[in-house]
Amino acid sequence: MKIKHLNTSILIVFAFVFVVFGTSCSKNPVTGKRDFMLLSKKGEVSLGQQSDPGIIASYGLYEDEKIQSFIKSKGLQMARVSHRPELDYQFRILDSPVVNAFAVPGGYVYFTRGIMAHFNNEAEFAGVLGHEIGHITARHSAKQYSKQMVAQVGMVLGMVFSPAFRQFGEMAQSGVGLLFLKFGRDAESESDALGVDYSTKIGYDSHQMAGFFNTIHRLQEDAGVEIPTFLSTHPDPVDRNANVDAISDAWQERQPNKKFKINRDQYLQMIDGMVYGEDPKQGYVENDYFFHPVLKFKFPIPRNWNTVNTPAQVQMAPENGKAAMIFTLAQEKTLEAAAQGTIQENKIQVIDQRNDRVNGFSAITILGDVEALRVRSYLIEYNGLIYKMHGLAEQADFANYERYFIETMTNFNQLTDPAKINVKPERIRIKRVSNDSNLSAVLKGFKVPTDRMTEHAILNGMELNDKLTKGTLIKVVGK
Repeated sequence: MKIKHLNTSILIVFAFVFVVFGTSCSKNPVTGKRDFMLLSKKGEVSLGQQSDPGIIASYGLYEDEKIQSFIKSKGLQMARVSHRPELDYQFRILDSPVVNAFAVPGGYVYFTRGIMAHFNNEAEFAGVLGHEIGHITARHSAKQYSKQMVAQVGMVLGMVFSPAFRQFGEMAQSGVGLLFLKFGRDAESESDALGVDYSTKIGYDSHQMAGFFNTIHRLQEDAGVEIPTFLSTHPDPVDRNANVDAISDAWQERQPNKKFKINRDQYLQMIDGMVYGEDPKQGYVENDYFFHPVLKFKFPIPRNWNTVNTPAQVQMAPENGKAAMIFTLAQEKTLEAAAQGTIQENKIQVIDQRNDRVNGFSAITILGDVEALRVRSYLIEYNGLIYKMHGLAEQADFANYERYFIETMTNFNQLTDPAKINVKPERIRIKRVSNDSNLSAVLKGFKVPTDRMTEHAILNGMELNDKLTKGTLIKVVGK
């Protein structure tokens, strides 16, 4: 979670957009066929423009000018050879550890630092970049939008609460995330082909894109990682590997004397030092406590509850999904204004509201109903900012969870422990192999723990028994 007063309305970016209501057909720029389309080109651009601020506010941009410049440069180069070069394309690296890439209509393309960490050369990156541009040029998002009218976006990072919770206004903010629209197998296969097309046209070996599907498959199967849109809703990675290889062969046969780029070392050197996994400066969980070393606060989390932390808010829920807590920052400047804003925004029918104190800090507590939900809220003033903590459950279940809400909210406190404040993130470190060996032996030489060997093999796109020659660059995770 970052220091930021957010206009909460911009986070609900998919609910109200400029759209052409009425049946229409338009020519698909890729296929040349007529598509049923309710969203005009102008509507696509408007949707992208409205979505972008909320996505950035929710996840933040990764603060590395070199990597942001890289995606912008390659993206614009690829956009010029695409089927829709006239769009005003925007390319972003989001500050999220989740392995994902996605596109929004109108020319907006997002990669997470999590997926950037798992590429092992520029050609892999270029293939996926072409794939996402393909969703825009083939109007897949626009067509899906036309079918659904309003995108029903899942909870952030796949954390699903009871559907009733979506009645609560601030819970709806979580819909802005790395889950946008789910595409069918035909659309994904078409975008794979476009990824080959576009990346080949700017000189990359698109066979490497096929190889990256092995990394996807291993993340899903070997590491047990939950994969959002780019991976989980696409066709099976093994099938995609073979299909992309075949399409790549066909493209390269047309230019038999051309040498296609891979650029492994260049890419690895570029991501040397990239943050890997969760970044503690945005807050982290340890021993059933949430710590924020920048804002210097802490609060307990009920044992065995799931937690999802983004720059905009922290979400907590038990395994059964019958309750939820949300922690976020108010945009208002006073407690009274924040309380009034919370009531009005979420249409809370107030049962009780009173002034209070939490560990010496001024606070307001609210108990009320939002349709089928009962809500317990604490608004706490601390270090010149106002924090909102909401506990929600259906009215029939509320009594079973209120003690968890109260325990968390009344134990919000100042963080003073230097050991919790000075925590550093893990980073990608690029190492050079000193002798001919295999990956397993090399990782042991770099003191990689045994229980993280498979993780490192997947990160490097290799198997532990793969042979490495002297001078090869590999990734090692460290502080």
